Amino acid sequence: MLDKTFAPQEVEKRLYALWEEGGAFKAGPSDRVKGGAKPYSIVIPPPNVTGTLHMGHALNNTLQDILIRFERMRGKDVLWQPGLDHAGIATQMIVERQLDAEGNMHRRDMGRDAFIERVWKWKGESGGAIINQLRRLGASCDWSRERFTLDDGLSKAVLKVFVELYREGLIYRDKRLVNWHPELQTAISDLEVENIEVKGHFWHFRYPLADGVTYEWPVYDEDGNQTGTETRDYIVVATTRPETMLGDTAVAVNPEDERYAPLKGAKVKLPLTDRLIPIVFDEHADPEQGSGAVKITPAHDFNDFEVGKRHDLEQINIFDETAHLNDLVPEAYRGLERFKARKKIVEDLEALGLLEKIEDKPVMVPHDEKSKMVVIEPFLTDQWYVDAKTLAKPAIEAVERGETSFVPKNWEKTYFEWMRNIQPWCISRQLWWGHRIPAWYAEDGEIFVAYSEEEAHEQAEKHYGKKVELKRDEDVLDTWFSSALWPFSTLGWPDKTPELERYYMTDVLVTGFDIIFFWVARMMMMGMHFMKEVPFHTVYIHALVRDEKGQKMSKTKGNVIDPLQLIDEYGADALRFTLSAMAAPGRDIKLATNRVEGYRNFGTKLWNASRFCEMNECVRVEGFDPANVQHTVNKWIVGEVARTASKITEEIEAYRFNDASGAAYRFVWNVFCDWYLEFIKPLLMGEDEAAKAEARATAAWTLDQILKLLHPFMPFITEELWQRTGEQGPKRDGMLALAEWPLLTGVGSPEADDEMEWVIRLISDVRSVRAEMNVPAGAKIELAIKDASGETLKRLERHKNLIMRLARLEKAEPTDSVPQGAVQMVLNEATIFLPLADVIDLGAEMERLKKAIAKLEGEVKKIDAKLGNEKFLAGAPEHVVEEQRERKADAESTISRLSDAVKRLESAA
Repeated sequence: MLDKTFAPQEVEKRLYALWEEGGAFKAGPSDRVKGGAKPYSIVIPPPNVTGTLHMGHALNNTLQDILIRFERMRGKDVLWQPGLDHAGIATQMIVERQLDAEGNMHRRDMGRDAFIERVWKWKGESGGAIINQLRRLGASCDWSRERFTLDDGLSKAVLKVFVELYREGLIYRDKRLVNWHPELQTAISDLEVENIEVKGHFWHFRYPLADGVTYEWPVYDEDGNQTGTETRDYIVVATTRPETMLGDTAVAVNPEDERYAPLKGAKVKLPLTDRLIPIVFDEHADPEQGSGAVKITPAHDFNDFEVGKRHDLEQINIFDETAHLNDLVPEAYRGLERFKARKKIVEDLEALGLLEKIEDKPVMVPHDEKSKMVVIEPFLTDQWYVDAKTLAKPAIEAVERGETSFVPKNWEKTYFEWMRNIQPWCISRQLWWGHRIPAWYAEDGEIFVAYSEEEAHEQAEKHYGKKVELKRDEDVLDTWFSSALWPFSTLGWPDKTPELERYYMTDVLVTGFDIIFFWVARMMMMGMHFMKEVPFHTVYIHALVRDEKGQKMSKTKGNVIDPLQLIDEYGADALRFTLSAMAAPGRDIKLATNRVEGYRNFGTKLWNASRFCEMNECVRVEGFDPANVQHTVNKWIVGEVARTASKITEEIEAYRFNDASGAAYRFVWNVFCDWYLEFIKPLLMGEDEAAKAEARATAAWTLDQILKLLHPFMPFITEELWQRTGEQGPKRDGMLALAEWPLLTGVGSPEADDEMEWVIRLISDVRSVRAEMNVPAGAKIELAIKDASGETLKRLERHKNLIMRLARLEKAEPTDSVPQGAVQMVLNEATIFLPLADVIDLGAEMERLKKAIAKLEGEVKKIDAKLGNEKFLAGAPEHVVEEQRERKADAESTISRLSDAVKRLESAA
């Protein structure tokens, strides 16, 4: 006997253990492989070993699991390849903070080997918590194949890729600008940088012109009219970072800016130094911004770096690794921390009369994405790079040929834009936790890249003709480097394994748009280069999960929703179904807790329907054939099952998860629970044993199909019901996770569909009128039908008791005349009359409806005024504007419905 309620907290852990112990998630089961099952594979975007489940993970893995469970039930040999990323920076930060908290020595005092041993110890004790959290979500990965980006196999793959690319000239050393983390003293990727708006300043400085050069500067009045000129022997530049001015090597003006035309070939004296720097003419300078002149610091600004390359400017790096000023600046500023240097430079320029003005202005400042506390510095340094432009070419062509497709397709444009403008990829990091770069240096700086230290020494001896001392590169590789190999390294490459042969290329990558460049593009490049084949035929890009107002979740805003808390409160199924139901292609998810609660209620509805079936002895029957049912209502429901199964299949195949979820929801809640179970109650309680038996068998069969169709979305409640309902009737073949996906043909009847749809429309229309006209719930009303065909009258007669019970009618009869005081409806060829004059005050009801319409029209008018106000649209948050549009749409829909009700009342008057 089913419990009164479904208790996910008691069931989920037990069922997950059942699946794992039963090998439900394992790839390559012999029966499927021998039976010729097609392989289907997905590689999980490896979460960080430091990570905990957030809502983005929950969405991403729910969608993957829907695909995996769906294809597993379709009989394919499914591999969902799990694993973890070693998360170089995040992991090293955690362990270094632990050392600080314990009062132990710094990692550099410990030494590299001891520190790395300590990190491995942390990983063994605390790392990978997210794996068990994914289990709680219901993720059906093949955990026996779990990989780690620092395990021996993946390390072997990384080594081979680095050495081969180096020998092909596609990896090299170069001095370029990088994002530099002064606290960790390492280069970091763009993804690890977050631009944060802060209250800042624009400092406007006067740089004196050299050699007595002067020029005429236009002077304007308050209305912007030029009133004359003034002679200047200086040029004004504005900056948000005065501390970098000591590294300036030019001032740039736009070649179209006539104000500066006389300064062609001129130089300025860089204040506080004894250097002369040129004025260059470059389109980077915007005549509309400030004075139109900008200082150029190639070693400390990414745009300036490019200007410097165009004009062959000197690159002067004025910072050390900790963002203190170095010995390339005047002695007064050496050793100063950058922001203390800023203060002193401004004071000194003001004392020299070179500070024109300070302008308060919000500015975007790059911070480290993790702590949001450390300002990231553009920094000129020697690093290792991948020639991404060369590797990108085949990856671009593969998408152009359609070998890999993006869903939604508009993301292909983003992919192409990034790939066609790709810059060299900085792959070195000044960390200890990660894949150490396999490069050794001789004393003269000669580099030897090799598979081992022994091979490096052999190369050096061959080069010099004698044995020499070599020192290994201290740096490790960017975490994204190993992640780029994920689709084939996890399958055993560089070894030619059976898994690599069977499961590569993988079928689909499910990921967020923010890592198309950092991960997707790089996997495409590496897959094409080393496997000569794309890593996946489809890239499904899902949207962001935002809060209910459409704002991005962040700890600082206090609007983060914890998926684990929702699982604790509502169960994993409710969260999963919420995310899939809202995963419309290209549209961010606005998540509210009440939505999760609503889908928990959906699970409760299914549970209660199963209890109803159990209480009415609806037990599965051996050999039941849905094509052979006789009763109209049963023919209708099996046809509905077939259509729903086809619809859900079609939508999942097209990655329209929201439409697939919607089809499942509508069938279970509306069709099965609200209509079918109500329709068969008379059969279940009647005296016709044959009719009763068919209704029971059909209901049990339909419930089974529901459990199969819902399983990819709500695995726990469906598996529990599968196990429990399997205690009666024929023995189950196995667990639901491995059951066969419904593929139904030759069932149902168009005639039965027409008939039952007619019954549903009639009952629904009567219910709508009752609700619109405020007919008391307990009041029994009459129904008269006029101009009905013979077939319609037969339908009315066959289903009269059902219609009267569900529509709360006193009687339902044909008529030749129009009853007095009756509301009219049209249903196919017939006109339906509901005499309401004796039940409600028609005049008062009409007045009420007209007042309600007038009130709503007033609201629409106010909303239109807001939406037509440019100031409102420009200033209001996006979610507020969207809320107004939704309110307008709801009001207009209600006006339309109430207007129809008024027309009905007018016809009854």
